[in-house]
Amino acid sequence: MAYDFQVTVDSARPHALADWWAEMLGWRVEESNEEFIREMIAEGYAAEEATTTHNGVLVWKDGAAIVHPETGQRFLFQLVPEGKTVKNRLHLDIRMGAGRIEAELERLTARGATFLHRGKQGPAEWITIADPEGNELCLS
Repeated sequence: MAYDFQVTVDSARPHALADWWAEMLGWRVEESNEEFIREMIAEGYAAEEATTTHNGVLVWKDGAAIVHPETGQRFLFQLVPEGKTVKNRLHLDIRMGAGRIEAELERLTARGATFLHRGKQGPAEWITIADPEGNELCLS
């Protein structure tokens, strides 16, 4: 049986982190429906305090999503009050091919990622980095 799923990432700054991951993966940030947001506020279903402006667009404060441009697979970045304190129990391995790893490491660290370490097991090699909020991921 096949299941559809969404990956959800806790974040202190969900919109900025969604921008970072969208560029990193070549995905797109899900568009905000400003008209719907204003309608929900006008009808009393939401409060102004539940919104913010990001890149000049009215958005829900508590989350932002990115979407794969072809499959529609989705990552949600949700606002949480606490920062990351320990190592992730789950992380993503971004498979890009050995010939691209160093260039991607350079590009991503220039955009706020942190290099953590290099790993090797048999013929497999990878580089572990952290996104701007400290979430680990591996480039392989």
